[in-house]
Amino acid sequence: MRLMENVRGERSSARTIATVMQLAKRLGKVGVLVGVCDGFVGNRMLAPYLREAEFLLEEGALPQQIDRVIYEFGMPMGPFQMSDLAGNDVSWYIRQRQAATRPAHLRYSVIADRICEQGRFGQKTGAGWYRYEPGNRTPVPDPVVEQVIADAAAEAGITRRAVSDDEIVPRCLYPLVNEAAKILDEGIALRASDVDVVWMHGYGFPRYRGGPMFWADLVGLRTIYDTVSRLHDEHGEWLEPAPLLKRLAEQGKGFGDVAS
Repeated sequence: MRLMENVRGERSSARTIATVMQLAKRLGKVGVLVGVCDGFVGNRMLAPYLREAEFLLEEGALPQQIDRVIYEFGMPMGPFQMSDLAGNDVSWYIRQRQAATRPAHLRYSVIADRICEQGRFGQKTGAGWYRYEPGNRTPVPDPVVEQVIADAAAEAGITRRAVSDDEIVPRCLYPLVNEAAKILDEGIALRASDVDVVWMHGYGFPRYRGGPMFWADLVGLRTIYDTVSRLHDEHGEWLEPAPLLKRLAEQGKGFGDVAS
């Protein structure tokens, strides 16, 4: 990936910022200036995307269904294939670090933790969300994972149901856009187009859709806000609409209308 997120610290000088942005060009990277927060821009947006995908597993979907729908949307691979490629242990260590400060009243899926507890770290161990034959990167659906999902749902008191393909993109990508709205409001990203650059060059968001913020404007922020509001009512605090998303939806504007 060509992305290079350049993080400006509280005391970063203008000269330092200019130097590191020029360095990105010399390295053949695409530099984006971002602020300081957990996950910066890209990974902070990735978190709700993965979280909602895992909640959908508890509610009745399977990894292969979600991955297929996200791939058909235009991503190079779905969230579970991506996790297996990157290594599930990486995000597991992050979750362990965050456990002490995670609000106990918020919904949390244990599925990914259970996968890692079995040593299923992805392609490098021959098993993760899928299993892999020796010397072959093709993901194969695994009944072991399906049992882990079913057991976790039962423990959480969730009655699994048939999840339609049409539910998956809004459920996974609208919360990602909602998080980006918070990032913009907080000044972590300077402009919506910077978020688009981060996700196109670092996370494989389909370029023909213009990046998540440009795509959101095409969908319509009123549509996204109304859906996120409904999901918030149904699923709780994780999906509280961002103030910026609400303001723009009510004004009939898009992220492209936000001044940098």
